Amino acid sequence: MTADSNTPSEPVATPEELRFALWRAARRILSGPRPVTLHERLAELGADARTAVGPTERPDFYGDGVVAALERRIADLLGKPDALFFPTGTMAQQVALRCWARRRGDRVVATHPLAHLETHERRAYRRPGGLESVWPTTAARLPTAEELRAFDEPYGVLMLELPLRSAGFVLPAWSELTAAVAAARENGAAVHLDGARIWEAAVHYGRPPAALAALADSVYVSFYKALGGISGAALAGPADLVREARGWRHRYGGLLYQQWPAALAATGGLERELPRLHRYLAHAQQIAEGLRRALEVVPGGRIHPDPPHTHQFQLWLPYSPHLLTEATARYAEQSGDALFGTWWESALPGLAMTEVTVATPALSWSAAEVTQSVGAFLAALPRPAAGAAAG
Repeated sequence: MTADSNTPSEPVATPEELRFALWRAARRILSGPRPVTLHERLAELGADARTAVGPTERPDFYGDGVVAALERRIADLLGKPDALFFPTGTMAQQVALRCWARRRGDRVVATHPLAHLETHERRAYRRPGGLESVWPTTAARLPTAEELRAFDEPYGVLMLELPLRSAGFVLPAWSELTAAVAAARENGAAVHLDGARIWEAAVHYGRPPAALAALADSVYVSFYKALGGISGAALAGPADLVREARGWRHRYGGLLYQQWPAALAATGGLERELPRLHRYLAHAQQIAEGLRRALEVVPGGRIHPDPPHTHQFQLWLPYSPHLLTEATARYAEQSGDALFGTWWESALPGLAMTEVTVATPALSWSAAEVTQSVGAFLAALPRPAAGAAAG
């Protein structure tokens, strides 16, 4: 035993803790928001409270007060008769679909294999929801009107994710979207929008969120993605649907005693981030241009879609996720430029993928600065083997 064997060792930072520290210390961040401490988040929440409610406002009890006010605001923003707050989008989706299944007498949902419903909710629509899904298309885009009309399986509800995140945050042309909705209605189906990112989709189309929501019978929206809230979601639609959903929310365990922190953060996000989304989308084109130039020397490297449809898009590189994760952290520490977030295996062999999110920190980057910094990052990587990811 050595002399210092009983001396407690320094705790080893997890990858998440390391990234948090590096991104906090970075002089520039290309993708995503600058991370904040818990104390800073609480200070933001206090500021949201002072802006959104009066000094004598009490915390909500089972969804009244500030939560009910947020529901009314969402219903107005989306042009729907009513809206209901949920603690999670997964719960809101399941409740909406099972309500439509009962009303249509059909437990089949037409969706997409890349939809959040299929890939990130442990297929809860099936267990415990008891629903089934069919896929009018497996292409990396939403189904077309022609595909819906030619589809030979009946379904009670068509669910459209706008944008389709896993395919690259892609959106159809407005004429294609309205035609697909019309085709579903010809089949007697209800239309539900997974509108977790409907705010960004509305900017892409140059239309208010209510114009998108008007295409569907119901829509779910998220409060923590583009809006930067703590958590929470809302389901908006006809008053009788929301009334039925209220009962199912209770059964699913979603009627929380107090939800004022999430409601205040959502209200603050609507005030702060909603007006900025137009600028984010415009600047995403500049960020994409800078990346495009940097990728000219990397065979197989690409952005997708090109050009981006929203302020979020995919970047693919011919390396392993593990190598790129380590290289991204090392580059942030050495250069002060925090470029990218998580890397995953892509759908194409030999390529890793990350999602680029153009938020407030990215607005300080010019296209030339993106090209220079990302070019230096890429130059430090090993030359990828032909036909396979390096690392």
